[in-house]
Amino acid sequence: MSFELTREYIEQLRELIEEERKKEVTALVTDLHPADIAEIMDDLNLEEAKFIYLLLDGEKASDVLIEIDEDDRRRFLKILPPEMIATRFIEYMDSDDAADVVANLDEDVQKEVLNEIEDLEQAGDIIDLLDYEEDSAGGIMAKELVSVNENWNVATCLKEISRQAEEVDEIFYIYVTDNNDKLKGVLSLKKLILNHTNTKVSKIYDPEIQKVYTNTRQEEVAELMDKYDLVAMPVVDEIGRLQGRITFDDVIDFVRDEAEKDYQMVSGIAGDVEPGDNVWEVMRARFPWLLIGLLGGILGAVVLGTHEESLQKVTELAFFIPLIAAMAGNVGVQSSSIVVQSIASGVKDIETPARKIIKEISIAVLTASIFAVLIFCYNYFVSGNMNLTYSVSISLFIVILFASLFGTVIPLILNRFKIDPALATGPFITTTNDVLGMMIYLTISGMFFNLV
Repeated sequence: MSFELTREYIEQLRELIEEERKKEVTALVTDLHPADIAEIMDDLNLEEAKFIYLLLDGEKASDVLIEIDEDDRRRFLKILPPEMIATRFIEYMDSDDAADVVANLDEDVQKEVLNEIEDLEQAGDIIDLLDYEEDSAGGIMAKELVSVNENWNVATCLKEISRQAEEVDEIFYIYVTDNNDKLKGVLSLKKLILNHTNTKVSKIYDPEIQKVYTNTRQEEVAELMDKYDLVAMPVVDEIGRLQGRITFDDVIDFVRDEAEKDYQMVSGIAGDVEPGDNVWEVMRARFPWLLIGLLGGILGAVVLGTHEESLQKVTELAFFIPLIAAMAGNVGVQSSSIVVQSIASGVKDIETPARKIIKEISIAVLTASIFAVLIFCYNYFVSGNMNLTYSVSISLFIVILFASLFGTVIPLILNRFKIDPALATGPFITTTNDVLGMMIYLTISGMFFNLV
């Protein structure tokens, strides 16, 4: 049964914590899923969260720590002594999660925590993982895995798997290596069970295996795991030696973070904003794009100001300014969104940038023609002013073409220069197309009404 967090629950918990009634607090939280406990702690202050943490057993406490938002985790860890972090949390974690936690600590605290870890092998694994770039396969892999030597027989494999499984939460694949620890392939449990105990692994393993290198970008790892429907992927070094594995939950975390970042960028928010952030942090993230919107509005006002005389002579022109601006912004966002989605999907597109542009222009010509005809019919039968009819129709046609081209080219250029193309789907492209759309419309209208 799923847990539902309510205000009454939080108030009850706070009262119990204030009165230091440990048994009652333990009864309320101990049977909950770590993700639910993390959600509860998000509504508590640091001291209240610390009170709950000290009541949890080591394994549950470590699972909860992983579920907490990274910024909250960093703040929480600052109030805990290094010895407690090492003995109550780190020692119960997989190496990848432990490395993430240690990475949240200040450098001097990191050393203290690592020195407090009794398992030297685990401490060594964490140190190795901290050396990798955060956005690389090495940075998100776990050292815990199950591997067998290609020269072993089935009986030896079963014995070794039983021993190694104590360190691994889930066994998705059994990796096969040679005497130099180079990855050779993968062995299925089914083949292991069905074959005779004297059968050599070299005769039954599958050499066809997808792998990534320690310096492979996270984006590429996510693309490969999605393409081949993998729940785990082995990671090797430059010479093919098995170093660790990446599981689907690590990839999901990365994909979710990237989706949140892109969504915020599309919405005009710079930086990473969380629901629990204070007023200043949220304002700081929103301000840059709001400033760009303000500057764009001022530029739009300047454009209208330069055509003030024209608008005074032909007031009907002002009626269609919102329409032109809206169509320019909407078409630009649609085009850029399609291109950004194509880039973000990671699918190896056979279309070159030139073909993408030609395709979008073809779609834009068709779309522009339809809407230009529709607005032409409206003005022809409603206004009766042929100069206005031609001005609006031709302007709309050109604006849609330009906005579509602009929305297609900008994300391709940003991606070419290693800048997040999602930047092109936010207020930047909307504001730019609004202003340029008005300039095109007023210029063409001036030509028809002899105002230039």
